[in-house]
Amino acid sequence: MPGSIIVTSLGRVISVRGSLARVGLLAASKLGVSEVRATVGRFVSIRCANSAIVAMITEVSCENLPASDTYIATASVDLLGEILGGPDRPKFQRGVTNYPTIGDAVDLITHEELRTVYAPSGSDQINVGTLQQDPSVIAYVDIEEMLSKHFAVLGSTGVGKSTGVSLLLNEILKSRPNLRIFLLDVHNEYGRCFGDRSVVLNPRNLKLPFWLFNFEEIVDVLFAGRPGVPEELDILAEVIPVAKGLYTQHQTADRLGLKRSDVRTVGYTVDTPVPYRLVDLITLIDERMGKLENRSSRILYHKLISRVETVRNDPRYTFMFDNANVGGDTMAEVISHLFRLPANGRPMTVMQLAGFPAEVIDSVVSVLCRMAFDFGLWSDGVSPLLFVCEEAHRYASADRNIGFGPTRKAVSRIAKEGRKYGVYLGLVTQRPAELDATIISQCNTLFTMRLANDRDQALLRSAVSDAAANLLSFVPSLGTREVLAFGEGVALPTRLRFKEVPPHQLPRSEATIATVPSVAAGHDMHFVAAVLERWRGATSHRDVPNDPTINDRPGSRTMSVEAPMLQPSMGLDPDRFSLLKKPLR
Repeated sequence: MPGSIIVTSLGRVISVRGSLARVGLLAASKLGVSEVRATVGRFVSIRCANSAIVAMITEVSCENLPASDTYIATASVDLLGEILGGPDRPKFQRGVTNYPTIGDAVDLITHEELRTVYAPSGSDQINVGTLQQDPSVIAYVDIEEMLSKHFAVLGSTGVGKSTGVSLLLNEILKSRPNLRIFLLDVHNEYGRCFGDRSVVLNPRNLKLPFWLFNFEEIVDVLFAGRPGVPEELDILAEVIPVAKGLYTQHQTADRLGLKRSDVRTVGYTVDTPVPYRLVDLITLIDERMGKLENRSSRILYHKLISRVETVRNDPRYTFMFDNANVGGDTMAEVISHLFRLPANGRPMTVMQLAGFPAEVIDSVVSVLCRMAFDFGLWSDGVSPLLFVCEEAHRYASADRNIGFGPTRKAVSRIAKEGRKYGVYLGLVTQRPAELDATIISQCNTLFTMRLANDRDQALLRSAVSDAAANLLSFVPSLGTREVLAFGEGVALPTRLRFKEVPPHQLPRSEATIATVPSVAAGHDMHFVAAVLERWRGATSHRDVPNDPTINDRPGSRTMSVEAPMLQPSMGLDPDRFSLLKKPLR
């Protein structure tokens, strides 16, 4: 009966424009005071002839009200979707086919309608939390839509971003046990978050041979992130393909008993991922230097040799140059270990970057991104991989003059073409405005936590195409663990609250130690000396007491024992230096 609907309704439609409508809130409403709290962010349903339109309040005002006493306020609403099928088989769909007309009744949305909107549409859904406005309604995310069209988690420091990432990845692992995940862990926070389902890699147990680096990447390593000297680059570009050819001919000649002749006919380019030996590279440079009579030209060759030798002998680069003069085509083993093929019950790799030399991190990330994409490309995407990039603005900066070009190119390639080859991208950043806009625009599901910076909010507004872009006005005031979820992975633009993460899945960085002032009370010069010895040991070849890397070296112990997580100590420990004996994560 129309009369009763109008009396008990919250309001009526007074104007419609495209995806927006204006609602007059009725003074005669008989709803309770708590129910009438029709404020921004609340969902309402507009009763039309054949459907109920779901809309969100984006603004409430009592300014410029009509002269009559019918309305106490007006509200602007965004039309988001509609519930069709009647009370027996209700079904929600995004978009509006039947627009409301003037006078249609508007009510706050019911629990049943919210459940219809957020009901899982298939088995491929993960439970990430509950709705902020109705904690009894579970917020589901569609895994297929979220992964295949990439996703991003955005938020300032300290709002629960890392915890949210741990939650999402653990839920994905649970739902898709066969999906391989590769996580770039910039601050070594995630080592314990995924238990025995992940393999943790760091400079001590990673083998990434130098010959897997392409020309730009190896130049970045040799010149420590600075631009290369053009004359030296010309020499390198000439000798690297020859060194590759030499190695291949050594192998075939030794195997088949052929004589070695004309290396140039092998046809390798400077970027072909085949092995070569550093000793061959240096010998080739030395030979060319010997043929020169001009002393100034020879200095150039000598500098290049010394540059290669310096990096080769630096213990921080052991992960690249171990067995550099022995050779061996280990590419299959490296790819298999990095990208978990076969997974052997551990489909996830956590790559801890904090221990790598700062000068080489960009090159390492570039190699990993490039190999992840290329393996997907050449395997026709038969084994999907999710590549999660923490602190993504470091590697794909909006400013082209910052960062390492090949890394941006590699991340960008996954963003633009990865989904065709089963390589999906997950970006995590606290500064979306500093991230390359092209890359973030490829992420079709966004989980936005609190962001205080105006530039970050402006970028989000341009990236979100949904009708509920007005939701972004909530971003500066979101609480910890509160998230605005937009895009293909969620039924509607939603303000939700991530569910609690079990303690063993919480990301923890060793940086938390510094927040406990009581620890310092018992530290003396012996403690400082022990720290320094450990510190120096990290950049020298000799074994030192309390060196966490000793246990990771082959043959150092027969059984590997899982080290306890590094925790801040609440007071003096009986074993004064036990902190130093625990491996860093």
